[in-house]
Amino acid sequence: MHNAAFAALGLNWRYLAFEVDPKQLRAAIAGAQAMKFTGLNLTVPHKLLAVDMVDALDESAKVWGAVNTIRFEGRTTQSDWLPLREFNHCVPVETRTQGFNTDAAGLAASLREDLNFDLQGKKVLLLGAGGAGRTAALKLASENVLELFLVNRTFSKTLELQVEITRNFPSVYVGLGYPKTEVDLVINATSLGLKSGDASPLDEKEFSLKQTRAVYDMIYRPAETTLLKAAKAAGCKTANGLGMLLHQGAKAFEIWTGQPAPLDVMRRALEQNVYGH
Repeated sequence: MHNAAFAALGLNWRYLAFEVDPKQLRAAIAGAQAMKFTGLNLTVPHKLLAVDMVDALDESAKVWGAVNTIRFEGRTTQSDWLPLREFNHCVPVETRTQGFNTDAAGLAASLREDLNFDLQGKKVLLLGAGGAGRTAALKLASENVLELFLVNRTFSKTLELQVEITRNFPSVYVGLGYPKTEVDLVINATSLGLKSGDASPLDEKEFSLKQTRAVYDMIYRPAETTLLKAAKAAGCKTANGLGMLLHQGAKAFEIWTGQPAPLDVMRRALEQNVYGH
C-alpha cells in the first residue's frame, strides 16, 4: 500500500520489508538512521522493545506505550528538529529517532468506517491483553466506552491492564473475564485465527455470540476467521482488521511524507495484495 501511495503522489520513495531478530533491533534502527532512511514501521515483537530505543517519543507512543512507526529527524545549528525530508539541500548537523504509535488511531478509524461504530458509552468485550490487546484496551478506554471486559490466557496480564486503565480512565468500568450480560462489540486482539486449524478465541460456553451485535477481528488474513464465520451465522455485523491495517499505514505515511495519504489507492493495493482482487 505504501509503494502504491508513493507512486500515486509521484514520490521517488520505496517501502521495503526486513526481517530483524529482536536482539538486533537497536542495531537495525541505527543502521537505517546511518543510511538516511526517512522512517520505519515495526511489527511484533518490536513495538514494545522500541519504546526504550528511540531518542524521543511522540505523545501517541507515550500514551499507548508502544512504537510501530519511527521517523528520522535532523536539525541544523539554527533549526528545531525537522523530518529528514526537509533536508534536500543541506545536511543536518545531528539526527535523531522519534517514535509514534498509529495502531490505536487505526483501530478507532476502522471501527467507525467498517462497522459504523461509535465507541462512546458502549460495552465492549476484548479478547487478548498482549501488545495489540493492551493498545486496543487503552484506546477504547480513551474513547469513553462505558464498560470494558478483558479476557486473556494469562490472567496476570488482564489484572495489570485493569489497574492501568482504572488509573488513567477512572470513569470506565473494567471487568475481568466474560460478562454475563450483553455487550455492543466483541474484538479479537489475539493471534487465534491466523492458522486454518485454529479454534475460535471466544469460549462460547462462557459467552454466546447472541450476546453481542458486532464482532471485529484484528486478523485480516484469512479474510474470514472461524470467529467471524460464527459471528456472521449468529446475525452479528462483522469486520476484519484490513481497515485497521489501512488506517495505521495511512497515518504512518502522513508522518513520513507530510502529505495526506491517498486512502483509496492504498485500500485497492491492500485488497489486491491480501485477497488477490
